[in-house]
Amino acid sequence: MKQKLKAALLLGALLGLGFNAPMSAATTKNTEQSASKKTAAKGAKKAPVAAKSPNRSVRTAAGKALPSKKIAASRESTAAHAKATPSRKAVRHVAMTDMDAGRLALYSASALVIDQNSGQTIIEKQADLVVPIASISKLMTAMVVLDAKLDLQEVISIGDEDVDGLKGTRSRLPVGTTMTRETAMLLALMSSENRAAHALGRHYPGGMPAFVQAMNRKAQALGMVNSSFEEPTGLSSNNVSTAHDLARMVAAAARYPEIRHYSTTAEAKLELNGRIRDFGNTNALVRSDNWEIGISKTGYISEAGRCLVMQARVADKPVVIVLLDSNGKMTRVGDANRIKRWMESAGLGSVQTRRSA
Repeated sequence: MKQKLKAALLLGALLGLGFNAPMSAATTKNTEQSASKKTAAKGAKKAPVAAKSPNRSVRTAAGKALPSKKIAASRESTAAHAKATPSRKAVRHVAMTDMDAGRLALYSASALVIDQNSGQTIIEKQADLVVPIASISKLMTAMVVLDAKLDLQEVISIGDEDVDGLKGTRSRLPVGTTMTRETAMLLALMSSENRAAHALGRHYPGGMPAFVQAMNRKAQALGMVNSSFEEPTGLSSNNVSTAHDLARMVAAAARYPEIRHYSTTAEAKLELNGRIRDFGNTNALVRSDNWEIGISKTGYISEAGRCLVMQARVADKPVVIVLLDSNGKMTRVGDANRIKRWMESAGLGSVQTRRSA
């Protein structure tokens, strides 16, 4: 009987262990799932740290971070938009008004460029400064001679009075040289011969005093209110003017066919005192194929610096160019070329006054 009871108890114990095993396994599985969920939750809380990587997020204009998926979508959208929209290159239409004359870096102390058709100023730099003008004076000398309607074929001579006692400049015209008034005017305008210019004034009716008076009357008649002439060569620093006044004088001189011809003659062979001599123009630009010059005159004394005035056609427009007190020997030519290139590259569709500092 006791043995049967022990057997029954043993069987019950075994059955109890078998029933609890599935329950324990289920409990273990639930515990593992709970732990997994807790781990995932902790990982989710740490996810923003990964957003610090530049490859994972970007910042909008408002400073908000975009998730990596949105970044990819945004990049794809941007790439698609770029393909759909053709690239456009910025096209700059350069006009005179867009360009600063100050960038020309003009080395002449005074400068002026005027459109002869409209009278409008294109470039201006200290154009009202009263300065010595050196041999630019010879344009006035030629106008006074021509206004007097003197015989251009009359023979005149170089005398002792024509020798430069002020600056001591040299000349290729010895005292006693004879030539026609026309030849003297050619040499004065083309080669800036001081003795030829002085002889023109000295052989004027009434002599040199009358000639100087005529020069100043002509200046006043042209509206050159800030100009004064003391002699016909320009060797005196008391021959003064402004760029504005000289623009008036150049425009007036351009109306004389003789001055246009003589001042732009590149070179000439002349028989003087029984010898053939070669003379050239003091302005190298008259020999350039790139320039179309109607009138030209250079000038130099130490007080005036290097000077150049021209009437020329630039960018298909007739212009007057005045350059005064340039420092270097080739500076005035360099300034003239810079002005020409600037005008041609800018075009003249819309011309306004440009001031160069």
